[in-house]
Amino acid sequence: MYGIDILYAEHEQVVRFTDYLRKLCGKMLEGKSPDREALLQCVDFMKNYADEHHHGKEEAILFTVMLEKLGPVAHKMINTGMLVEHNLGRYHVQSLEEAVNALSKEPTMEEKLNVVTHALSYADLLRRHAEKENNVLFPFAARSLSAEDLEKIDEASKVYEEEGKKKGMSRYVEWLMQVYPK
Repeated sequence: MYGIDILYAEHEQVVRFTDYLRKLCGKMLEGKSPDREALLQCVDFMKNYADEHHHGKEEAILFTVMLEKLGPVAHKMINTGMLVEHNLGRYHVQSLEEAVNALSKEPTMEEKLNVVTHALSYADLLRRHAEKENNVLFPFAARSLSAEDLEKIDEASKVYEEEGKKKGMSRYVEWLMQVYPK
């Protein structure tokens, strides 16, 4: 179950990232100046590692097979749950990026609130989202899909991971370990 196992492992990095993002927001709430560079690095992580790499893999591989093979239960879990949350995350990322850029031009309390609101909303969403996938969706897929379907997911995931290596996706985990060693 390589394909599902790699998604679990990526969730560990995403949850670790949300801890770092919360820490940055905490500093702002304590009165420290927003760290624009750190916030833009977070937006980069969100867009490329969490969304393009991780959510992209879920949507292109796991969700596609589940929707094809597992009927109405999978359709409900994915179409009215997971994909809605992926899109809500994208909204928060876009709004956070806009708020960080606006804050750079005019560092008002309103813009600081926008940064904190979207950053913390994204962090909370992703933590809850990962928990649902880890505790409900992934186990459902693992027990409900055939061995052949799981092998198909594994093979497609290996190809996706190779493409990710070519794009340098490992730099995001390295960056996270550097800025938030825990």
